[in-house]
Amino acid sequence: MKAPTILALSALMALAAVPASAQMSHDGHMSEGAAADDSPSTAAYRAAMDTMHEDMAAMEYSGDADIDFARGMIPHHQAAIDMARIQLEEGDDPEMTKLAEEIIEAQEREIAQLEAWLAANDTE
Repeated sequence: MKAPTILALSALMALAAVPASAQMSHDGHMSEGAAADDSPSTAAYRAAMDTMHEDMAAMEYSGDADIDFARGMIPHHQAAIDMARIQLEEGDDPEMTKLAEEIIEAQEREIAQLEAWLAANDTE
């Protein structure tokens, strides 16, 4: 067999191993497709994660580890806040509700700290 034929057959075999429900996400990762019975919380969690990934992918890197850490952590923490708010809206467990409230408080405080640090140190 010629190399192009072998490559084509290899690609087809790899695709056959992927579940029918899997799909390529916008960032090139394989993910399970949204099921028809996704709950409102699942849809909201997916949206929160998509937003975080988009915001982190769009981040401009400075080459400075401290600045890039602060810039990257803000969307990461915002996603935690967004997910905690979904839990408060959709969840039932008192322990998880308490944890979600604590996460919101802590992550909002840390975002403010990161933003203040960037304002003082990000001179680009």
